[in-house]
Amino acid sequence: MKITMNLAKLFLGLFLFSLGAVCTINAHLGLQPWDVLHQGLSRTLHMTIGMANILVAFLIVIVNRIFGEKIGFGTLANMLFIGLFMDMLMLNHLVPEFQNLSARILMVLAGLVIISFGTYLYISAGFGAGPRDGLMVVLARKTKQSVRLIRTCNEGVALLLGWILGGSVGIGTVIMVSLIGIFVQATFKLCRFDVKTVHHIYLDRHMFEGFVSKNGQMNGGNDHHAI
Repeated sequence: MKITMNLAKLFLGLFLFSLGAVCTINAHLGLQPWDVLHQGLSRTLHMTIGMANILVAFLIVIVNRIFGEKIGFGTLANMLFIGLFMDMLMLNHLVPEFQNLSARILMVLAGLVIISFGTYLYISAGFGAGPRDGLMVVLARKTKQSVRLIRTCNEGVALLLGWILGGSVGIGTVIMVSLIGIFVQATFKLCRFDVKTVHHIYLDRHMFEGFVSKNGQMNGGNDHHAI
């Protein structure tokens, strides 16, 4: 039962993250840094933004493995399903678009709220860090710099490359960069969630050993860095 509940949390979290991202895209006010890159790649390579998301995540997972970062089921699910969910929502026009500026700003803010709850759900499921978070940890470990600095640099590079490739940058980008950390932290506080208490399960440890104990509880290591 515990495993089923955590898998449900993982996939609901990934879906909500995707839904929030599509809300920010459909606001047409500029995207968050990684989505600027995904959109730029989609326009350059003539693919959907979801497929561009998957491509970037796949390449990052390869880099993470080269540098010894652990891979969890959640890492792979993040890599595949966020892009698939985004394409499903966008290609079927399931998220509305508005012309009114106030409504579009509200779409960005709503997207941030939804992304924050999605982040809480998929991290608390305990199936490993997302690809981009794993990259942040790898670079912080290798360079001995703070996670905050590395995250800022990663997003800055993604934003610049995406903008060069034709991704959308605007007031929405500024709003999201300024508020996403605040929204996520507020969501964690609202849900009484401490990311340091999460014990993640990784596929490269013993793929299923320790996955379920006799009482049905999840067993994992003491890794806490899926943030």
